[in-house]
Amino acid sequence: MSKFKFSVGPWNVHDGADTYGPAVRTTISFEDKIKKFAEMGFSAIQFHDDDAVPNINELTEEEIKAEARKVKEILDKYHLAAEFVAPRLWMDPHTIDGAYMSTSEKDRQFAMWRSYRSIDIANELGCDKIVLWLAREGTLCAESKSPVEATKQLVDAINKMLQYDSKIKILIEPKPNEPIDRSICGTMGHVLAVSAATIDPSRVGGLLESAHAVLAGLDPSHEIGFALAMNKLWSVHLNDQNGLKFDQDKSFGVENLRQAFNQIKVLVENNYGANGEYVGLDVKAMRSTIDKDSYKHLENSLNIVKALEEKVNKFDYDYQKQCVERRDFEGLEMYVMKLLMGIE
Repeated sequence: MSKFKFSVGPWNVHDGADTYGPAVRTTISFEDKIKKFAEMGFSAIQFHDDDAVPNINELTEEEIKAEARKVKEILDKYHLAAEFVAPRLWMDPHTIDGAYMSTSEKDRQFAMWRSYRSIDIANELGCDKIVLWLAREGTLCAESKSPVEATKQLVDAINKMLQYDSKIKILIEPKPNEPIDRSICGTMGHVLAVSAATIDPSRVGGLLESAHAVLAGLDPSHEIGFALAMNKLWSVHLNDQNGLKFDQDKSFGVENLRQAFNQIKVLVENNYGANGEYVGLDVKAMRSTIDKDSYKHLENSLNIVKALEEKVNKFDYDYQKQCVERRDFEGLEMYVMKLLMGIE
């Protein structure tokens, strides 16, 4: 029995289209996904604004709220909560050059409009978290923007969101690169610095994704631990990544099992979830996956998390202490490897 509550986004089950090829699987309806997620044991759904309200740009504020209430009815039908809403600012013609940091004032205003609508949607869905994945917030041409001014624009945008709603919390999901060349706010350290610069740091925290830490050349468990030490880890996206490549969103633990173990270990040791936080699984199926296996990557990730929880529960902290006192780190490493391999 896992100590965690799990969340998932509808984008984690998709038709397999990518930058280099068309769709390879049948599109599954939103409600069918929600029904299946509930059957699999998920407790909450992650949303982009247009997951909840398609064609959001074409609707009035009241129409957006009305559409969000329809989604809330579906969540209630399957006894699921909404974890957060994230404005999808990287897929819109207005945000070709970024959103909050765009060189166009008109486009920056559009980004704020979408952010405010995301807050409205969150209120209708009954959640208090807005996630900012700053996908295009940075530069393709290094000299096109001042990193100083761009950082100030991000802080200003967050301040406006905090002022718009006194209860909402902002979670920044850092990523060092891709789809842009040089990002602003690429690590958890950047997130905490931005939080401290806002008008209400108590309402600005972080969401750490495993693959994004790997893309920065960092260990995800240390990024998690850093945020936990500062009481700023308000969500996680567990997945895996084969080195410094494009963002792969592989099933959790399939590439770096020991690294995955240490992520679960630091979460368990620090009682992550005690304040209602979810473990999100931001994983995508391999493009070669057939229709009937559309959810297998999620099933695999859930099973790996739970198996690693069992390993953490068996971890011999007394032996660890003895190894540290003797500086027998070779012995400690072999103990961990035997534990993961099931060797007595």
